This record gives sequence, structure tokens and C-alpha cells, in this order.
Amino acid sequence: MNIKNEKSKAALRNKYQGNSQSERWDLRLYVAGESPKAETAFSNLKLICEEKLKGKYHIKVIDLLKYPQIARDEQILAIPTLVRKLPLPVRNIIGDLSNTEGVLAGLGLIAH
Repeated sequence: MNIKNEKSKAALRNKYQGNSQSERWDLRLYVAGESPKAETAFSNLKLICEEKLKGKYHIKVIDLLKYPQIARDEQILAIPTLVRKLPLPVRNIIGDLSNTEGVLAGLGLIAH
């Protein structure tokens, strides 16, 4: 048995199954311009991430006014929309993210 190869497989499995304490969270926040609602959603998301995922997350803000094709490609029907790309499974949360408990549940950080 190749130990190095088995460790690599285990690390890859953990990354995509959400079993690792050091997993990376890939979050995308879809907005339309720099509206107050978009700014509120980003601020709320940043606070939640700093409290619950410190050092383990990456937020990408995508302005659909600049890139309307992305809305079609990603099937974004309302804004702001938060999409958790990683860890799998993909999850969507719509709104300004002011309901912290709802956001935590939506992200899978607490039970519903």
C-alpha cells in the first residue's frame, strides 16, 4: 500500500465531502450593483464567516449588472443570492442574510 497516495486520496475525499476541520468554503454572493441591500448582505455574510469560518472561507461578489450572462448560466432568479459552492452539496440562500439563524441553517452550519 502506498501511504502517500492513500493520504492524498483521503485529503481529496475530505475536501469534497465536508469531513475536514480545515475545509475551504467557497461562497458566491450575487448582487445587482452597489445597492443598500447588496451592502447589507455582504456585511452580514462577512460577520457570519468571521465568527463561524474564520480563515476557512473565500467570498466572491458577482455584480449581475456587469455580468448578466452569469445570472442565466447560474440560474440566479433573485438578488441578493448567496451560493455555497464548497463544501458540497451546493446550497442557495436568497435575501440580505439578516436572519443569522436561517443563514447558518442554510449553509449547513447548524441543524434546521
